Amino acid sequence: MQFIKGHGTGNDFVLLPDPDGQLDLTPELVAALCDRRRGIGADGVLRVVRAAKHPDGAGQAGEAEWFMDYWNADGSYAEMCGNGSRVFVRYLLESGLATPTATSLPVATRAGLVRALVEGDTIAVEMRRPRLSVGSTATLGALTLPGTAVDIGNPHLVCVLPAGVELSALDLTTAPGFDAEVFPTGVNVEFIVAGEPVDGTDEHTLMRVYERGSAETLSCGTGACAVAAVALRDAARDTGTVAVDVPGGRVTVTVTEDSCWLAGPAVLVAAGEVDLAALPTSR
Repeated sequence: MQFIKGHGTGNDFVLLPDPDGQLDLTPELVAALCDRRRGIGADGVLRVVRAAKHPDGAGQAGEAEWFMDYWNADGSYAEMCGNGSRVFVRYLLESGLATPTATSLPVATRAGLVRALVEGDTIAVEMRRPRLSVGSTATLGALTLPGTAVDIGNPHLVCVLPAGVELSALDLTTAPGFDAEVFPTGVNVEFIVAGEPVDGTDEHTLMRVYERGSAETLSCGTGACAVAAVALRDAARDTGTVAVDVPGGRVTVTVTEDSCWLAGPAVLVAAGEVDLAALPTSR
């Protein structure tokens, strides 16, 4: 099987070219590909398939040629992935499957249509404006942390750390506890602290994240958007630009009246062939 490996600020993916939707992609195969010791290793899998050839993308085929079929590392699939969509677009451009325009490149996802703009090494994708809803809590060891539920096509819980709790000291080797009634399909949990001012932005936030289905990752694009929305709300702003530092680097999020732009680097690092018979059959 042919594959490409890419990442956006350390959030890494195995991309599988499957234009006509002929690949028999199963949860077991996804988990095996993402296995960091016995497979290729990644936070998730991005199948590159024409929207018209995938049942989850067919309804958007009139607006976008390509559908991003995103799967978490544990073999579950997710509605949306911000960094994944940026890496997906990088592959479309470098493989010649799409051509950058002065306007935008549409991509179909399970969370709806996203638009991408390319400026050199930076790819920005436009997603829905984050929707802040109920307050909830996350538990991490002995800590119980209040947070805000945020929907950006997939579910998030953003927790601002209290004074005296260091971001770097959090143990994210196990999943945080959360209210399953609020998040029946699971949730990505972000932990944040305020950073020093950054030129050209309204706010600056430092973040770590535990992603459902993938554990702690070096970056989470939709998580950064959720975090930016909370940071702007806490600063009494409806719109603005937020620099979000993640362990894998920095992304910039701009929240407008009706959408949210996520911008940052997206890099392809390898292409090759994987021997499916050599992959683990179970995890």
